[in-house]
Amino acid sequence: MNECYVPRTHQAEIERNLRRFSVLVCHRRFGKTVLCVNRLVECAANSARPDWRGAYIAPLYRQAKAVVWDILKHHCRMRGESGVKFHEGELRADFANGARIRLFGANNPDSLRGLYLDGVVFDEVAQMPYRVWSEVVRPALSDRRGWAVFIGTPRGRNALYRLWNMARNDPDWFAAMYRASETGVLDPGELDAARREMSPEEFDQEFECSFSAAVQGAYFGRLVAEAEKQGRICALPHDPDLPVHTAWDLGMSDSTAIWFVQMGPGGECRVIDYYEAQGMGLDHYVRELQAREYAYGRHIAPHDIRVRELGTGKSRLEVARSLGIRFDVCPNIPVQDGINAVRSLLPRCWFDEKRCQAGLEALRHYRRSFNERAGDFGARPVHDWTSHAVDAFRYFAVGFRQQTDRPRPCRAENRYDPFERLAGRDDYAGRQRS
Repeated sequence: MNECYVPRTHQAEIERNLRRFSVLVCHRRFGKTVLCVNRLVECAANSARPDWRGAYIAPLYRQAKAVVWDILKHHCRMRGESGVKFHEGELRADFANGARIRLFGANNPDSLRGLYLDGVVFDEVAQMPYRVWSEVVRPALSDRRGWAVFIGTPRGRNALYRLWNMARNDPDWFAAMYRASETGVLDPGELDAARREMSPEEFDQEFECSFSAAVQGAYFGRLVAEAEKQGRICALPHDPDLPVHTAWDLGMSDSTAIWFVQMGPGGECRVIDYYEAQGMGLDHYVRELQAREYAYGRHIAPHDIRVRELGTGKSRLEVARSLGIRFDVCPNIPVQDGINAVRSLLPRCWFDEKRCQAGLEALRHYRRSFNERAGDFGARPVHDWTSHAVDAFRYFAVGFRQQTDRPRPCRAENRYDPFERLAGRDDYAGRQRS
């Protein structure tokens, strides 16, 4: 691509075949980060646009800084781009021709909203929620017809898996997979040593690009896999004769997640729907519930819904009540006890495979933290994109179990509009309580 960067055989093959949208599934130490940084630098340096904009997105902002920032500066200097100015505070490189490359973290997708982009690299896509691409970045590329490259190593069936399958079935996309046993990048002796020292699942995932290898440290991965094997993840229609209960994880700047569940005979748990969004007020989620036209039963929320906000002096429990939703508050119990409650519930659960897809991915990938220094898994879960969906499901497993002796509202009592309060019907709250 330039005289300073000499691509390896497989890197050169990728450069010849890249399209507007490309997905590269590569083994560890393949050189995918260097490849993509150089593509960004090349496009920025040679752009005829005085306002060309490129972005490199890692799962976390601190990862972008730790892994990519020094590589970007190095390759800019190796090219002889002496006019590039580096802004450490913003992780931004400004080129003499007006082009810019900036580093971002997928954990703060709002920092990407409102931008226009000409070229984007997503690194370690398996650790990101898919909606960072679909809701935030894809629209930012539209008016400039910008390009995107997705790179990563598998970590179960998540955003990378979804994009990989999409690219393989779309002639306008480029998809390629590079396994360590095929590329010759790593010394065979080193691969043999890694195979001896790693579990088969770890080796297959990290070096042979296996999407089916188990996520290490996952709390519920085996249980979700069993549900899939037993046919409990399928097309699951809404039963109009059963009330729909909801369980929420409420966020302000973070995501809000909602599960929609019907309890069948014998304690069968029918999970028919899932919804998640970010940065929206409670009125938005009330409208989402209203749009589904379910006959609702109980609404379960986390214990911190009672906390009053400094700006309004009201709790979200009070705000929700004013919008027509009366929450049952989940008991505040240790996280591990809630995880055990989910483990007990999952063998009785059926999921709609399409409407619950995003929530199921979170359940599959929710995992314990790993202590690098101790070389062992920690006692607490990782807080990432999976947390909101799993926390909401945990509140259902705990909150519904705690109050199963409450009388269940019959469907006949719920045939009125469950959100009449939104339309100004003052008798809504009294009718819901009755």
